[in-house]
Amino acid sequence: MKAITTTNAKPLEHHFHLSERLNIIRAGVLGANDGIISVAGIVVGVASAHQSQYTLFLAGISGMLAGAFSMGGGEYVSVSTQRDTQKSMMRLQKEAIQNEYDAEEVASLQRTYESKGLPTPLANQVATAFMQKDSLDITLREKYNIELHHYFNPWHAAFSSFFSFILGSLLPILTILAIPYPYKVSGTVASIVVALIITGYTSATLGHANHFKGVLRNVLTGVLTMVVTYLIGGSIG
Repeated sequence: MKAITTTNAKPLEHHFHLSERLNIIRAGVLGANDGIISVAGIVVGVASAHQSQYTLFLAGISGMLAGAFSMGGGEYVSVSTQRDTQKSMMRLQKEAIQNEYDAEEVASLQRTYESKGLPTPLANQVATAFMQKDSLDITLREKYNIELHHYFNPWHAAFSSFFSFILGSLLPILTILAIPYPYKVSGTVASIVVALIITGYTSATLGHANHFKGVLRNVLTGVLTMVVTYLIGGSIG
C-alpha cells in the first residue's frame, strides 16, 4: 500500500480560487441576462394588453422575485452537485493510489503526459517523480482537472445569480414604467436589445467564443421572447 503524499494539507476551500471566481462571474452574467430577457418578456406582454402602471409594476416585480429565486436555487443545486462530484473523485483517487499505486497510477499518469506530447521515457520519469512527491494532488490535477481542497462553494454562485438577476430585471421594469404608452413597448424593446448586446458580448468573452455569434444568439433569443409575449398580450388586450 502506498502512502499518499501531498504538499498542501491545509484546506483552501474558503479562498476564492481563480476557477471559482470565474464560476461566480459566469453565474452573475447568466443571471443578469436571464433577468433582462424573462422580465422583459413579462412586462412587454402585459403592456401590449394595455394594462395599468400598477399592473405592469406588479407583474414585473413578481417575475423578478420568482426568477431570482429560481436562478439562485438552480445555481445552488448545480454547483452543489459539481462540488459533490469533485469530492467523490478525490475519494476515489485516494483509494486508487492506496490500492493500485505501482500497478496502475504511475502508468495512468504517464499516459496522460504522453497524450500531451511528452516522449514515453520522459513521461515515465516525470510521472514517477511527481507521484513520489505529491501523488494525490498531481493525479487529481492532471487527470481530472481538480485541485485538491479547491471545491466550489454553491452559495457563492447562488448569491451571484440571485442578485444579478434582480439587477438585470430592473432594466425592463424601470423602462416600461418610465416610457409613456405610445412608445412604451418600442422603447423598452430598444433598451433591451442594447443590454442584450452587452451581456452577449460579455458571455462570449468569458467563454472565448465568437463575439458576433454570441451577441446574435442573445439578441435573437430576447427579441423572440418579447415578440411571443407581445402577441399573446395583444390578443388578450
